[in-house]
Amino acid sequence: MLRARDVTVRYGEHTAVDHLSFDLKAGQWLMLVGPNGAGKSTMIETISRGVPYTGEILLEGKDIRRFKPAQLAREIGVLSQKNTVGYAYTVEEVVGLGRYAHASGFLYARDDEGGDWVAKALEQTGLTNLRHASVLTLSGGELQRAFLAQVFAQNPRILILDEPANHLDLVYQKHIFSLIEEWLKQPGRAVISVVHDLSLAKRYGTHAVLLHQGRSVAQGTLREVLTPGNLQSVYEMDVYGWMREMLEQWA
Repeated sequence: MLRARDVTVRYGEHTAVDHLSFDLKAGQWLMLVGPNGAGKSTMIETISRGVPYTGEILLEGKDIRRFKPAQLAREIGVLSQKNTVGYAYTVEEVVGLGRYAHASGFLYARDDEGGDWVAKALEQTGLTNLRHASVLTLSGGELQRAFLAQVFAQNPRILILDEPANHLDLVYQKHIFSLIEEWLKQPGRAVISVVHDLSLAKRYGTHAVLLHQGRSVAQGTLREVLTPGNLQSVYEMDVYGWMREMLEQWA
């Protein structure tokens, strides 16, 4: 579905992503993992066309640079780790903004299926009862679910997540990732996530790219990538030993 080939992102003398290549296929949940500064979020921004780059990113064989913004938004949806709002829109109105890419019309925007998609997204995320509430009154977890519902209403084929539950408590982390896991079960869909929590990566991911200083150290299935040796080389610590030590606190 998505293919990155020799992608490089530079900020002056600093190389944030260094000749990175990977493939994303339907049904995969690809985790971008690695320490801070590895280039994970930069790669997400690059796919979203937020930063200039060299190399190629192909969507079904077509360079994403050739897509108009609305066309690309029908294919790729993005959920950031933190969304702030300063306006008193209702939850339903915020979710409805996800339909802009599907609106058409010469003198006014028209989206005949928009209402159904918004209603479905509200139901999927458990926000139907809050549809008329102001987003300014929501908790952090509820607000993130509202923006996830916005992406669901957008109905993309590829969902891109940049630490979507990083600042949420455990209940909401589980809820957000479980909702995405359910969304992925539909045919012809795929997910790319940036995660710092390797436990979340192992629990929900199917494949991974392990990054270090902008380069791919390993990629493939979770079992192939998150090996003790690979993690030791990147994090410079015994990650497996540390995880087991932490788990023993709950024994």
